[in-house]
This record gives sequence, C-alpha cells and structure tokens, in this order.
Amino acid sequence: MNPRLARLQPYPFEKLRKMLAGVEGNPAFTPVNLSIGEPKHATPELIRKALVDNLDGLSAYPATAGLPELRESIAAWLKKRYGLDSVDAQTEVVPVNGSREALFAFAQTVIDPSRGKALVVCPNPFYQIYEGAALLAGAEPVFLAATEETGLKPDYRALKEATWKDVQLVYACSPANPGGAVMNLEDWKALFALSDRYGFIIAADECYSELYYDEAAPPMGALQAASILRRTGFPRLAVFSSLSKRSNAPGMRSGFVAGDAALLKQFLLYRTYHGSAMSVTVQKASVAAWSDERHVVSNRSLYAAKYAAIMPLLRPPLYAKRPDGGFYLWMRTPIDDAQFTRHLLRDYNVLVLPGSFLGREIDGANPGQNHIRIALVQPLQDCVDAIKRIARFSESL
Repeated sequence: MNPRLARLQPYPFEKLRKMLAGVEGNPAFTPVNLSIGEPKHATPELIRKALVDNLDGLSAYPATAGLPELRESIAAWLKKRYGLDSVDAQTEVVPVNGSREALFAFAQTVIDPSRGKALVVCPNPFYQIYEGAALLAGAEPVFLAATEETGLKPDYRALKEATWKDVQLVYACSPANPGGAVMNLEDWKALFALSDRYGFIIAADECYSELYYDEAAPPMGALQAASILRRTGFPRLAVFSSLSKRSNAPGMRSGFVAGDAALLKQFLLYRTYHGSAMSVTVQKASVAAWSDERHVVSNRSLYAAKYAAIMPLLRPPLYAKRPDGGFYLWMRTPIDDAQFTRHLLRDYNVLVLPGSFLGREIDGANPGQNHIRIALVQPLQDCVDAIKRIARFSESL
C-alpha cells in the first residue's frame, strides 16, 4: 500500500459522524442539516433539458481535452465575467470533472518531491482536499491561519524566506471556504510578487466566485488580477471553477481549469492517463450552463434573501459577519465548537460542522476552534428556523 495514505486525516464529515455517535436529535424539532456545503436549490431547467437532449453522447468515449464548443463557451464566460482581453480556448482552458478532482490532480502534476523538501501552502481553516493532494504528491502542507485578526485571509508575510524557498504550490481560495473573504487586487499583487521571487505555482480555487451579494461589485478573480497587472500568459497561475455552486449542478461534476498554457499542457497529459474525461452529455449541458447568466442571478437572489433574513437574528454571544462571497456563516461559539455541535443537535435538532474540523493546529492553536460552519443551503424558512434555534441554544448556555 502507498504509505502516504496513512498520513491522511479522516474527512471532516467522517469526524462528525464519529463525534455524534449515540447523539439523537431532539424529535420535538424538525431536523435541519446545515453541515454540508451541497447546494439544494433546483438545477435550472435549461441544464436539465440540455442533458436530456444530448443523451446520445453516452455512446461515445469523450476526449480528455473536452469538446471545442465547451472550451469556447468557458473562454467566452471568462472574458465576459472578468473583462479579459483574451483567453485561448485551446491552450488556456481544460474542462474537468468538478473542481475537487482537478484541485487534487493538479498537485500530482506540478509537485516534484525529488527537489528535496517540497512544501504546499494552504489557508487554515481550509478545504481538506488541499492537504490530501499535497501529502499524496509527496509534499508537506504549510498552514497559514486565516482569522478575524487577518480579515479571514492568510497572512503570507508570516512565512520566512527559508520556508518560501521550498514552496512549490500555493492554494488560494477566494471567496474563501469557510470564512467567505475575497482577495482584492493588492492581495493578488503581493502573492504574484512572491511567486515571481520564489517560482511557486498558484492554484486559485474560485468555486464560490458567483455567489456574491452586491451585483455591482462581483469578486475579483485571479485571472482578472493578473490581466490588470499585465501578467501576460498568466505565469504560474491556474484557476479552478465549477458549475456546482454557480448553477446548482453538483451531480454533473463539471468545471474547468484555466490559466498558464504551459501548466495546463502538463496537466492535460496527466489527466489523459488518469482517465478523467467528462461525458459528452455533461459537456453539452455545461455549454448551456456557461452560456446563461439569468439562472445565476436568480440563484444569488435566493442566497441573498437568506442572509437578509438571518443576519438580524444574530446576537451575543453569537458572532458572524455576512461573507463577501459563498453560502456559509463562519460563526463564533461561546463554548468549544465540538461540544456546541453535539448539544445543538441533541437539544434543537440542527446539524452544523465544528470549525476545528476544518483547521489544523499551528503553534498550539487551531484557528477553527470555537467556530462552526453553517451552510445556508436549505430553504429560506428552514435556515431562519435553524438560526433562531441556534440563538436560543446559545442564550441557554
């Protein structure tokens, strides 16, 4: 067996299941599960219709590089969404089976463990795929705390030069999971400067990019920042996105990687052998999804209504700010987050995720400690009821 597998920690939801063994939700309340970031809004009809209309695609082996019309539709979306002058659909876009698969596989492509110490920088708390991808590629993850004190963004100044010299890959997540912070131009400029100095690659996870709540100010993307800063060809940069959150289509497993053509050429080679081609049927439906914005605006309005309804319900000892993007609440708890989660389920039948399960200990402290992540994926009234129960529970402590 691959000895690196032994270094993988249980996934957060496996930890949650073990922690809740023997705990029953209070039957006096209807259960509300806000622990998993799985979109629950209806998949748009235009996507469903495109899937049905293209079922003949199931009879063909798909090409790993994807259909030309899919790459073109993604390139067109990127140019329109981020104001880019040019995106080469043939060399700067690769369709993938969701961003999760690609974020993992990308590390296997770009990490060179033979270069002595290989480090991968991750935000903390973080999407757990980053850590697993680093470890199985033969690298060591380095965690940078993203706390209220740092604006829920990792502070790259915290790493010393001796550490940066061994960094081969940085995972950046904007809007962030779980905190919802968005990187601005100055943030990207600072990270690009470090990449230029030390030669590492940036993997920008932007799967929540289309969940924002000011229609006049969509979150800046990494390719957009690179273009503004005149970084021609997006050097050492790859951006990951998907239809899962944007279009409420997590079961399609459809996304893309875009950026540095030299990186994507090698990534495509890896995926050819990895056997990760997307079904032609799903590709055709993906073209329809990337070519339509009306359903995306409608989707955002549903989440905006939830935040508008629940934010006024939050009061001490609870604290959370409305995120700049995403569909989470990163809520501070008055007691240990694991204990809070267990007792909340027992007393009020609301399931959330302990924040410490998404973090790693740094210098004796886990930045997720005493926080919970609440995924506002259920219908509006369920979310409102759940927040009211959480507030009542907190007041009783």
